Amino acid sequence: MSATDLERIAAFRLSFARRQAAVVTEVPGGVAVLDQEYAASHEHNQLIVEGTSAPSELPALAETVLGHLGHRRITVLDDAVGAACTPALTAAGYSRDTELVMAYSGSAAVPHPSVRTVTLADLRPALLRRLRGWMPEADDTVVRQLADRRTARLRGADQVRFLAVRDENGTVASWADLYLDTAEGIAQIEDLVTADTHLGRGCADAVLATALHHAAACGLVFLLADLHDWPRHWYARRGFTPIGRSHVFTRTRAGS
Repeated sequence: MSATDLERIAAFRLSFARRQAAVVTEVPGGVAVLDQEYAASHEHNQLIVEGTSAPSELPALAETVLGHLGHRRITVLDDAVGAACTPALTAAGYSRDTELVMAYSGSAAVPHPSVRTVTLADLRPALLRRLRGWMPEADDTVVRQLADRRTARLRGADQVRFLAVRDENGTVASWADLYLDTAEGIAQIEDLVTADTHLGRGCADAVLATALHHAAACGLVFLLADLHDWPRHWYARRGFTPIGRSHVFTRTRAGS
């Protein structure tokens, strides 16, 4: 993989965020994307930075564009720029999470016959159950918004597919998003999740293999993984290789 691959991935991520946003505001070095319908979703209400010559100005810029929200999120797509921004954002009370950009370098994947493309309506009950398990104290409105934000994701790429495998009772057991731009030859696999009740049954493997098969026409297939969490190792064993890093800075508004 080359620097050009990282540039293509960054361009795809920025385009994906722009296309699904209800409001797009150009800012120095990047863009602010907003969607009041999903105000609880950090993904849909954030500042995305490609490059900046003034890292010290980012906290004030975030207050300007995100000041009406209960959270602040700044995604920095470039590793070096993220490192340069860290001192000012840390001083302003932000925490930093590092994302590994991982590209697929394995062999051709064989789709699993039980995995199908499903609608959001098909997927929604499983999403709500999983989100409630992760966020037992969250308000119902927040959980609903985080499930339904996939409606906005449908606008993000030329092709957006929700892939899922069901158990013998027809219950969705594992699922993932797949975003495709075949013209540009790039695809992203996102939010690969398995229900608590179906862990250890190979469901995620089936979904991942099928997603890779759907993306076979794209020369560059990537995903994002937390630098410090176990899934990065799971993906590595299945043919994904780290090729770069991006950074996500978050802060809760004082008093919210």
